[in-house]
Amino acid sequence: MKTKLFVLAGIAGSVLMLSTAAQAADIQAGQTKYQNTCASCHGAQGKGQAIFPALAGKDADYLTDKMERYRAGEEVGDHTALMRPQAQGLSDEDIANLSHYIASEFN
Repeated sequence: MKTKLFVLAGIAGSVLMLSTAAQAADIQAGQTKYQNTCASCHGAQGKGQAIFPALAGKDADYLTDKMERYRAGEEVGDHTALMRPQAQGLSDEDIANLSHYIASEFN
């Protein structure tokens, strides 16, 4: 009986993981949004330029946190005034897509 429960729990866990993967960020949408919104300041490879910081090497959780904080109107750093208007136009889905694209492409 314990073996059957263990097997069923494993199957249930696998189904949950697959459904989560299906809801994962859309990397292609993130790439398009990055090219249209972010690249002019942060660079085509996310390495930053002039006063705009590098995004390369940052993980998705870090990037998500920053964009959500900018969008919420929080004072995040010296360049909040530049980033706030950019982030305010982003949906939760946009932020997830961007964060995962940047983390996967530029790391």
